[in-house]
Amino acid sequence: MKARYIILPLLCVCMAVAAQDNSKHHHIEDSTDVFFRHLNLNEVTVTGVTGDTNLKHATAPVSIVTPQILKATASTNIIDAIAHQPGVSQLTTGGSISKPIIRGLGYNRVVVMSEGVRQEGQQWGDEHGVEVDGSSVGSVEILKGPASLMYGSDAMAGVVILHAQPTLAEGELKGNISTEYQTNNGLFNYSLQMAGNQKGVVWDARYSDKMAHAYKNKYDGYVPGSQFRERAGRLMLGLNKGWGHSRLTWTAYHLTPGIVEGERDAETGELDHEDGWTGHQYSKTLPFQQVKHYKVVWDNSLNLSSGYLKAIIGYQQNRRQEFEEEMDEYELYFKLHTLTYDLRYVTNEFNGWKLSTGIGGMYQKSGNEGEEYLIPDYRLFDFGFYATATKSLGDNWTLNGGLRYDHRRLHGYELMEDGDVRFANFSRHFNGVTGSIGAVCNINEHFNLRLNLARGFRIPNMSELASNGVHEGSLRYEIGNQDLKAEYSMQADLGLEFTSQYVSAQLSLFANRIDNYIFTHRLADEIEEGYLTYAYTQGDARLLGFEAGVDLHPVHSVHFSNTFSFVDAQQMHAEPGTKYLPFTPAPKWASELKWELFHHSHTTVNHHHTTDAAHRSVLNNLYIAAGLDCYLKQSHIFSADDTETATPGYALLNLSAGTDIQVKGKKIAEFYITADNLLNKAYQNHLSRLKYAEENVVTGRRGVYNMGRNITFKLVVPISL
Repeated sequence: MKARYIILPLLCVCMAVAAQDNSKHHHIEDSTDVFFRHLNLNEVTVTGVTGDTNLKHATAPVSIVTPQILKATASTNIIDAIAHQPGVSQLTTGGSISKPIIRGLGYNRVVVMSEGVRQEGQQWGDEHGVEVDGSSVGSVEILKGPASLMYGSDAMAGVVILHAQPTLAEGELKGNISTEYQTNNGLFNYSLQMAGNQKGVVWDARYSDKMAHAYKNKYDGYVPGSQFRERAGRLMLGLNKGWGHSRLTWTAYHLTPGIVEGERDAETGELDHEDGWTGHQYSKTLPFQQVKHYKVVWDNSLNLSSGYLKAIIGYQQNRRQEFEEEMDEYELYFKLHTLTYDLRYVTNEFNGWKLSTGIGGMYQKSGNEGEEYLIPDYRLFDFGFYATATKSLGDNWTLNGGLRYDHRRLHGYELMEDGDVRFANFSRHFNGVTGSIGAVCNINEHFNLRLNLARGFRIPNMSELASNGVHEGSLRYEIGNQDLKAEYSMQADLGLEFTSQYVSAQLSLFANRIDNYIFTHRLADEIEEGYLTYAYTQGDARLLGFEAGVDLHPVHSVHFSNTFSFVDAQQMHAEPGTKYLPFTPAPKWASELKWELFHHSHTTVNHHHTTDAAHRSVLNNLYIAAGLDCYLKQSHIFSADDTETATPGYALLNLSAGTDIQVKGKKIAEFYITADNLLNKAYQNHLSRLKYAEENVVTGRRGVYNMGRNITFKLVVPISL
């Protein structure tokens, strides 16, 4: 780890806050600054660890993204909205497709939970994003590090839990209308929501619509294929009673993203596009994808005298089509059916003990219905069961740990094409035993110390085992390897937190050893002209890194926060050029100065005077902020066969402001404005897949650059009846 990384400002601002689930066991507070104002971690409950746990007593590192942060953040999708968190980044393909990366690991090493079940949408692909409407997400919980104990295979890097907005209190009927506009890609979005609770009968309905034309930057101009259209709906019906709850939720998500090919004119170097195309048009152009995701979830919780019993059953159908030559004729078509189940029992605390046990699993069926193929038809079945225990030793120490066993079967079906075997018939069986043990020491009212040791595992996905075809969206041909072994990891975490009236700081260190790490490397030969060829291989790896930082608030209304994230990912016993694991995020330093100009709800001078001032003022909770995101040079690359190239460092200046608008003391709207990349910097993020598109023969620059200056206007109007 180089000294230049250590001397930069450190942090991991504990955006402590409230993440609330929809049952009586989970509570969330809708305030961005609750951590800094109250410094009371006991009020924060996290649900993704071993049962419901106060954040203060969680041994593994957890980040909370609150409702207010989500509303105030400019983004094109839900993963884009949370990628600013320390230790979290995103792998992108164009403007609409983002995949979460936690501490340098992504793809099937990160589990995304939505509506209480794991989101399954063929997340093995570079150009396959997360099929969730960001407007329907109330808060986000990010578990960093192996979480296989609770979530089984694929949770090696961590878990992103997308919580829906909590159900309303008895007798309430509320809703909201939100809309936003972004200047760079003309993104226009609106969302309508209404919810109610009448005598324990709860319901929630939402419809969202989003569209964007091509984004632009000062080197490429408008980028053909980066336009997209997104529509989504959600309906929840259920009962909230003294015995618990039972809720049925249905969601539908439609996304039509263009495919950025990055091909250029041989003479001018400009990006190729259809005749008559303009960067301002919202209509789709060839090639493009059509993604449809449907989900039904039945969520039940039964309150018992000794604890509670929770059962969730979910069914998902994912349809992914690629259109290359004709608008109404798809070449590639995956149809994926997924059935998941989860049954768990969590006890109330007794004599300092809290126990939980559960069983869960998944059945998948995937088929090809197009004329082109990338992976074979397959079936998957798995199950796992676990047990955990938490013990509180007075007010200072909390210990927890647990064990889990998993079994998974995969079967790929043979496919003959033109008399040749495109995919061979094969079956694989995997078993895994995982666990974790950790401790939290609340040293005093200012210091917390966290220790955790966890073992995770991941089974190779079907793309890694058997792919044989062109990834149109990622501009390459992929070849699988049926001999791949399961990945196993052992990660140690050490965290130290300090909180006081004027300073909040956190340092989180981790060391991760992974056996049989699976990755792609480039082959010299091209199987299909115009596409680079990549093959899957594996080897042992180790990852070291940290998130650190400090938030200074010398006066009540001013916050100066700095965060720094770093990961060094290496393949062990490797030859030169293959030493570093591919697609490791660049070190990042983020700094923000925020000034809250008006905040009547927290004024303590004189109650009557405050009330009068609040009634007279049109603006409340007004803030302005300036931020700087600095990405250092990433030269730790997998350079063999030109698989990766180094990425120079760059800095992005951002400005933002937000306020509540009120009439006679009643809030009638929230308004936010954000200017990202204010100086219109031309840059390429190290994790952008478009970085490896064709070279511009005129300028000598390779690939497509990220979005230029973008100003976002967002309006949220609450409805209360």
